[in-house]
Parts: sequence; structure tokens; C-alpha cells
Amino acid sequence: MAQKEQKPQKNNKKAPAKSLKEKRADKQAKKNK
Repeated sequence: MAQKEQKPQKNNKKAPAKSLKEKRADKQAKKNK
């Protein structure tokens, strides 16, 4: 599990800590606001 966290995601170079689902949720939250 630790290894997966250390590896940055391909589609998430800017914020490796955030998962794709979290990133999408952020975009939707901004739209809803």
C-alpha cells in the first residue's frame, strides 16, 4: 500500500495526494458552488 501512495498517478501530476475520484468531486463541488 505504501508503494502505491509514493507513486504519482499518471493523470494527477499536480496533486499526487488526491485520487482521480477526489479531483472529480472537487470540480463538481466548485460547479455546484
